[in-house]
Amino acid sequence: MSNLAQEKLLLEGLAVNDRQAIEAIYRDNYPMVQAFILNNSGNTDEARDIFQEAMIVLFEKAVSGHFELNCQLKTYIYSVCRRLWLKRLQQMQRFAGWADNMDDSVPVDEDLEIHEKHHSDFILMENAMNKIGEPCKSLLDAYYMQKKHMQEIAQEFGYTNADNAKTQKYKCLMRLKKIFFAQYKNGQ
Repeated sequence: MSNLAQEKLLLEGLAVNDRQAIEAIYRDNYPMVQAFILNNSGNTDEARDIFQEAMIVLFEKAVSGHFELNCQLKTYIYSVCRRLWLKRLQQMQRFAGWADNMDDSVPVDEDLEIHEKHHSDFILMENAMNKIGEPCKSLLDAYYMQKKHMQEIAQEFGYTNADNAKTQKYKCLMRLKKIFFAQYKNGQ
């Protein structure tokens, strides 16, 4: 089997959370990323964090079904990790100025921007959920995360029927949106 076919199988495995595929990607690529980060002002914990973030980016791409790998998987992962690490160094003001020579890496800026935007929005939503209070937080969690039916939610939360539970869910959702977009607007 060709290297390209193997990497395609690994990506397909990653998309369905196949443990063997994930372990193979880690085994084949983590040492390279760890060496890069250790050689560039980092430690093993930071290397693990960066590699995990790159795996999330790769997972999101694999799940999308629209990702076409135009280079070796190793090259793509290295490029994502390198950009993530350079960005982290800049944030920690340990940046040595060697980011200018980025020509030898795969362009992953758009992927990282999308990932960072999703991550930022997720944090805002998590904050909004923490601010919404009960019973709204539990009700929305029951419906959206636990995928419970309205009749089941009505019984669990003591509403007289599914329509009343649905009305309350709607009010809670509007409240959550208001909190979320207020945070979003304020850039918090």
